[in-house]
Amino acid sequence: MDYFTGQNELIFTQETFDKMLENMRFQESCRILPQPQSDRVREKVDVLKMLKDPNSVTKIVGPMVRYSKSSFRDTCAHFDCDIIYTPMMLAREFIRNDLARISEFTTNLDNIRGKGLIVQLGVNNSIDLIRTIELLKDYCDAFGINSGCPIKQQNDEMIGAQLIYNPDGLCEMVSAVKKKYRDEVKLEVKIRIHDNWNQTVELCQRLHSAGADWISIHGRGKNTRSSQPCNFEAIKYIRNHLPETFPVVANGDCFSLADVKTIAQKCNVQGVMAVRGVLNNPAMFSGYDYTPWKAIELIVHYSVEYGLHFALLQHHLHCMLSNSSPKPNSKTLKKLMDNEIKSTFDIIDYLDTHFKLKRYGEEGFATAEEVPYL
Repeated sequence: MDYFTGQNELIFTQETFDKMLENMRFQESCRILPQPQSDRVREKVDVLKMLKDPNSVTKIVGPMVRYSKSSFRDTCAHFDCDIIYTPMMLAREFIRNDLARISEFTTNLDNIRGKGLIVQLGVNNSIDLIRTIELLKDYCDAFGINSGCPIKQQNDEMIGAQLIYNPDGLCEMVSAVKKKYRDEVKLEVKIRIHDNWNQTVELCQRLHSAGADWISIHGRGKNTRSSQPCNFEAIKYIRNHLPETFPVVANGDCFSLADVKTIAQKCNVQGVMAVRGVLNNPAMFSGYDYTPWKAIELIVHYSVEYGLHFALLQHHLHCMLSNSSPKPNSKTLKKLMDNEIKSTFDIIDYLDTHFKLKRYGEEGFATAEEVPYL
């Protein structure tokens, strides 16, 4: 195809344009250039089949407000997880606000490397829920309703953990989605436990009848702090009062691959979700007891590629370096959080000052396990 002005005057031929692009790729390697359109479409991952597999426990990277962005999801996908969540997104903002749609959800055809992708939504009515699903259903494998977030601001609007005290509203949302989409859309509900476990059993039974495909149970109450131990006995009690064919995921206090097996056996569940554990160590499902250096190089690479805000990358690196081996001393870690760090460039300068950080394409990139100090 040749290129013309509005007056049909030839600007340059396709051959000339191709040469221009090739020269720019060679001379300006960082420049974003137009790419040929692709006919590829995202292949769906059957997350429900994973959860119903009796021969394995599904390992799940849970949703983290702000932190489960594409850069972190892609990093986790290099290790042995099965399903990865987005951060919770407020459905009412997503469907009404262009900026929310741009900032809250990004993905690409290679994002998370064939793992299951679940979009978690903060929502309190079926209209907002269905409208959001309609926008996103082709770009993920399932949706989750967040009925486990303890943040007061969300609970005041009947979003998050407060929903477990509104079983009619919660079940109506599930029923509306399944009535419209049937098996086309897989839907999970993440809950916390009531003080009276039988209330939670009744809620789960109603969610199952409404058509929820599976339930994730955080073994703490709405007002229980994370410093208090997860109540695995409660999860087991609830699990044992539900149909065996109905998948249940346990969430809480999972910090290692060994914990996955222990929790699954304790609770008789089909899947185990980690949140704080995987934030500190994205490689934990691969059996690492510490964060390998390759995970740090990967998240730096993906953060630059996708444009993750530097403050989020800063937090990720602090969590990961604090759990690395050999762990940097407190003085080195403190410098990472210094007020002088004001951009991704500053973060990379910090890493280059203290460590041997390899770039994508460089020999040995994302292969080291121990921290390579200079």
